[in-house]
Amino acid sequence: MRILVVEDEHKIANSIKKGLELEAYAVDVAYDGEDGYAFASNEDYDVIILDLMLPKMDGIEICRQLRACRIHTPILMLTAKGQISDKVEGLNAGADDYLVKPFAFVELLARVKALGRRPKHSLGSSLTAGDLRLDTITYEVTRSGKRIDLSKREFSLLEYLLRNKGRILTKDQLINHVWDYDADVLPNTVEVYIGYLRSKVDKPFTDKEPLIHTVRGFGYRIGSER
Repeated sequence: MRILVVEDEHKIANSIKKGLELEAYAVDVAYDGEDGYAFASNEDYDVIILDLMLPKMDGIEICRQLRACRIHTPILMLTAKGQISDKVEGLNAGADDYLVKPFAFVELLARVKALGRRPKHSLGSSLTAGDLRLDTITYEVTRSGKRIDLSKREFSLLEYLLRNKGRILTKDQLINHVWDYDADVLPNTVEVYIGYLRSKVDKPFTDKEPLIHTVRGFGYRIGSER
């Protein structure tokens, strides 16, 4: 998943970014409300982690404006304020969840994963295509019961394909959800990583139907050929 962190305390923002990247997420960071709103309204994110108290534009206003523009990306609000009234204000503005500082990273991670499953329909922690299975909690990938070792980027790419099983995904869509904004990614990079996945997911299983398909002129799709 691709995540936006909007937090003016650089130490906290960079710590969250580092922790999420270790969990194979693509992460962009904005350090004030105006930049955060610009990112959130112009880029495609799966989850937004948004501080309440921000310079230039606060989290409440960002939430309201995003929802007014029909941008329904799940929002996890962070704040040092723990009063019920503050939580209610954030939720009423359009936030989906609320986490009070200081917090344990493992709790933030669990909430991000929960929100990441919310937008379309909950798929649980197990994503499948045929006999291929990916577990988003244990990070284990298997096919026909045989373990497949993937790099973090390969895992993220496979996860996004599986979350959209049966859909044709363009190279731009894959870049936007698997790589962060600052990454220097060319369309050829996607082809290279699709090749890496095929070499691990399809090629070793010669008696099985290939799962990763190229739709010429459009993009890629995972699932049965039929």
